[in-house]
Amino acid sequence: MVVFPVILCGGAGTRLWPASRPNSPKQFLDLVGDLSLFQETARRVAPLTEGGGRLIIVAGEGHRDAIVQQLAALSLEATVLLEPEGRDSAAAMAAAAVWISRRSPDGIALFVASDHHIPDSEAFRRSVMTGAPAAADGEIVTFGVRPTGPSSAYGYIEPESPGLSRVRRFVEKPDRERAEAYVRDGFLWNSGNFMVRADVLLGELEAFAPEVAAAVAQAVPESADDIVLLSDAFLRSPRISIDYAVMERSGRVSVLPVDFRWSDLGAWDAVAAVDAGQKGVWVGAPGDTCLVRAAEGMVVATAGVRDLAIIVESDAVLVCSLDRAQEVKALVDRIRQTSPAHAEGRTAATLEQQAQALDRWMRLEALPLWATLGVDEDGGFHETLDQGGASASPFRRARVQARQAWAFSVAGRAGWTGPWSRLVSEGLDRFEATHRRPDGLYRTLVSNTGEVIDDTALLYDQAFALLAFAGAVEAGVEPERLTARAHALREALAAYAHPAGGWREAGADPYQANAHMHLLEACLAWEALEPAGAWTAMADEIVGLAQRFFIEPQGGALREFFEADWSPAGDPPGGPIEPGHQFEWAWLLTRWGRARRDDRADGAAVRLYEAGMRGVDAARGVAVDQMGGGLEVRVSRARLWPQTERLKAALILARGGHDGRAAEALTSLRRYLQPGGLWRDKQEADGRFVEEPAPASSLYHITSAWSQLRETLSLGSGGGAPP
Repeated sequence: MVVFPVILCGGAGTRLWPASRPNSPKQFLDLVGDLSLFQETARRVAPLTEGGGRLIIVAGEGHRDAIVQQLAALSLEATVLLEPEGRDSAAAMAAAAVWISRRSPDGIALFVASDHHIPDSEAFRRSVMTGAPAAADGEIVTFGVRPTGPSSAYGYIEPESPGLSRVRRFVEKPDRERAEAYVRDGFLWNSGNFMVRADVLLGELEAFAPEVAAAVAQAVPESADDIVLLSDAFLRSPRISIDYAVMERSGRVSVLPVDFRWSDLGAWDAVAAVDAGQKGVWVGAPGDTCLVRAAEGMVVATAGVRDLAIIVESDAVLVCSLDRAQEVKALVDRIRQTSPAHAEGRTAATLEQQAQALDRWMRLEALPLWATLGVDEDGGFHETLDQGGASASPFRRARVQARQAWAFSVAGRAGWTGPWSRLVSEGLDRFEATHRRPDGLYRTLVSNTGEVIDDTALLYDQAFALLAFAGAVEAGVEPERLTARAHALREALAAYAHPAGGWREAGADPYQANAHMHLLEACLAWEALEPAGAWTAMADEIVGLAQRFFIEPQGGALREFFEADWSPAGDPPGGPIEPGHQFEWAWLLTRWGRARRDDRADGAAVRLYEAGMRGVDAARGVAVDQMGGGLEVRVSRARLWPQTERLKAALILARGGHDGRAAEALTSLRRYLQPGGLWRDKQEADGRFVEEPAPASSLYHITSAWSQLRETLSLGSGGGAPP
């Protein structure tokens, strides 16, 4: 009989506002001692795994850091199943059951809430072992707490008989009079904790809630990792509680009466009832009896008051009578209408904290993954990696080969200790062998074995070849040879020079802003290595084009496509507006302007940035793919790369990195990143991520944002949990 304790970390604890809010719900707070409720729960159930089980946590993706840190503080190991979005308790429990059933066909899942207070851990574990044989025989054994008095705060269970017995019925939270009757008639408080064989629960879900079972079965990946992100198939599950889905419909449900002290700490009166004690500094007059919690740096003083909850946070204060604590939820609903930030607690981790988390993820997960599974035996770089780490792409684009080499060069300069130098050297050698044409330019596409698929030499690809060479030279990889290659490529680009200024692109749209943007990035990289030369002249020519033709002078919208005289082409004139390019140009123009001490470039950069911010979806917090000519959202899909460019622009324009916009941009980027070093590329308008392999090309964007963060915040090398 193997027990797998499953801690469910859902719920926002609204009645415990302002201490408990969505970003820091009550389970992660130290309400009754030095440990959080989650930590108390984990420590209480962990010994039950000694027979071969494992501790499992089911939580939202946004609480990953809190869980990892609080488990580490207790030196406990667990498998953490992260939901892309909460779908209520039935789906959460189903996910844990699927995970258990794949490893132990008759394993028993013990489902416990993360935010309950049970001070007698031994009594709790004895009750579990009492009910375990019935669970092993196929029963769903729920724990019914013998009431210490009538309460309207809890649901009730009517048992068929004393002792372990079948459930006659579940009832919702009653009024006071009905609660008194339930207690007289032997009803039990419904603790919400129960145990059941994983296969039995899945069978009941298939019978009574088949949509939940089907969606969750597809959402749980085959993974041995400690942190497992459920796929977006999870979002197809209906929102339904386990009570409605199974407990009130199944004929297998039994209740075990228990006598241990228990509270769900649902409101401040419940916290006061367990003698939680005050938090922070309280100076009260003699006779004052209150529950007081004061945030660090705050002091609460009272005189002549009794039976109040006084909760003081840095941005909000609650004062309420303890006998009306249940009304806090209605207050929060009203606050949500007038000041949503105070209701939701939207203050996220600081920019510095998020940057350190990204730094750890890059060093410990992303770079090691792409340095091994992302590289072929011939030194070339794979285009994509699926969730299993396999490459399915039959070709190699010039831009990806150059971008990956550049990214590993940046990693080397940042002190990453992996085999970055070898990867850069071998990758660029392979790139030279397969992509270089006789005219010194680089073809766009070859097969994995080097056969030419598309011999076109795009200006866009030449820009990334130049950037890769600059990155390698700056990192000290074959500087003489790669400098010579860059000079030869620059000379070969003379064939693309346009009489009206700038360079032409190959293909049907020869006059574009985008290729110039990346050519400017490469020129600035080379200018840092070879000041006041040909690279500087090229950069200045590109910026001149941007200022005269690419950027609309009043509103700051960036035009993308042009006629031969650089007048805007298409409908709308200049084509659709991409917020990502608005941010990318803002970042580059700021760099160029500061190198030239030209304040006008800063002004243009700010206009570009502000226009790009019109393309940030407030509900999802992400930069969308396209806007129309009036800066209205045209395509609501949101790819990863505009999030990195938004972050870079916010950082460089803040001149210190402490602008709240940078923190918001980093938060949006981190939603795309996955444990293990992969990422999602596309988010649909409804918030779902597209299930597809991770494109290698995104590593360039992520690395560029990481590099700007390091420069802005002076990050050192880090280690620890992923973001």
